[in-house]
Order: sequence, then structure tokens, then C-alpha cells
Amino acid sequence: MCIRLVSPVYRTALAGRQNVHCPAASAMEEPNTREHILLVDDDLGLCELVSQYLSSRGYIVHTEEDGEAGLERAAAGDITLIILDVMLPGMSGFDVLRIIRGGPLAAIPVVILTAHGDEIDRIVGLELGADDYLPKPFNPRELLARIRAVLRRGTVAVAPPPPIAVSAPATDVDRLVNGDMVMEISARNLWIGEERIDITAAEFDMLHLLLREVGRVVKREVMARDALGQRLLPFDRSLDLHMSRLRRKLGPLSNGGERFRTVRSVGYMLEKAGGNP
Repeated sequence: MCIRLVSPVYRTALAGRQNVHCPAASAMEEPNTREHILLVDDDLGLCELVSQYLSSRGYIVHTEEDGEAGLERAAAGDITLIILDVMLPGMSGFDVLRIIRGGPLAAIPVVILTAHGDEIDRIVGLELGADDYLPKPFNPRELLARIRAVLRRGTVAVAPPPPIAVSAPATDVDRLVNGDMVMEISARNLWIGEERIDITAAEFDMLHLLLREVGRVVKREVMARDALGQRLLPFDRSLDLHMSRLRRKLGPLSNGGERFRTVRSVGYMLEKAGGNP
């Protein structure tokens, strides 16, 4: 196994974290409730340093060096989030992501690690269902911030028996309805008619925001901030890619009309279904 040199960015950030005590920062960064993070990367030095950093923040970190081992560990249970390098020996990170999103592990959030400046990898990863991405080399504090943002979005829960989808105003506290679409907020379930739709945590939060504002345009900046937990940057296509996946998964309205409308350079709107006031 070839161990790549670890960037000074990692060592500097970690050294600063270990040797400098800052009461204000400590108060702001209380350890979490021992969530399990799976890091899949063949860079053993990076795995060691990132594991050390995340462990110091209260996470339980599991590491694997290749895609097959990563999938086996994820399937064993208890994993809250996966950090996945796209450049893995043997099975690529993209292949691993396809398997995750196409099977029983689909609800687990995934943050992909890409080469610095490689826009194609970021686009492909988001199209395959990644919840977020981070280019290498990165500061571990940014990784921690992205992990926290993704986990705040929550995960899709196991579904109860399907509800009867009827058109009603989207005003219920825990249930939003628009035509054949029913969103159960606490359970984080989405139904189109009697079919439960599997969507990622990021897609769920984007759709939740659009459902709350059904029939009105939601600005891109608001969607990036409130649904993705990040600032909208120039030339960042992550929002558009998430919307593209939602369109594919949800399909058109029951009358054949478009479910979403894009307002160029402004934002997106969920069309109000015919049965809704």
C-alpha cells in the first residue's frame, strides 16, 4: 500500500488544535453525542490525522482503505455518516457511492473527498447522490463544519405504511401535501401517491423548503443557506445538481405538468398542484 505524503495543512491545523487551548473556542465546540463516522481513504496518514481530530470532537471514527471494506463496514450498522475518497484502489469512490445510493444504505449521508480543483469529480459525485464534497487538501475544521451541516439535515427514516395521498393545503405542522406529494417531516418520509421515494438528506431539506413556499419562487441564496447549510458561491453547481436529481426522482405532476419551475439566475419554485388552493 502506498502512503501519500500528508499535506502540511492537516498537520498545522491538528497541531494548533492539540497545543493551543482557547476557552472561547472550546465553549463553542462541545463534543457531540458519539456519532459513528466511517472514513474510506487509502491515505493512511490522512486517516490517522483526521481520525484523531474528529475523535477529539467526540465522534467515533472507523477507517477503511478500500471500497469493498468500506461497504462491508457500513453494512454492519451504526454508521451515521460516510467520508468517501473518490480515488480509491480497486473499486472507485464513485462505484461505492452508486452502491450506497442504490441499496439499503441509501439513507446514510456521504461527503466525498476530491482532488483540488477537479470540478468534474465534484459534479459526478453530486449527481450520484453525495450530500456534500470537500477538495483536498483541506483544513480538518472545514471537514468538521461540513459534517455538522450534513448531520443537521438529518437522515431519511424507515417508512411506516403509506398514507393516502389527497390534495390539501400544506399547512399541517408535521405533514405537507401538494397534490400527489406527501411529506412527513418528523419521519422524513416522502410519498408520491402510494410510492415512497428515496431521497438524500440534502434533497429532503431542499424539497421541504420548496413545499413550505409552494407556488412561490425560493431564491438560490436562500436554498443554499437554509437547505444545504452553505453560502452560494459563483459557478457552484451543487444546487442545480440536487434539483436535477429531484426532478428525475419525483417525475412530473399527475396531470403531466412540470413539478418544478426554474427562474433563471433567481431560484426555483414548486408548482402548486391543481387540487391545492
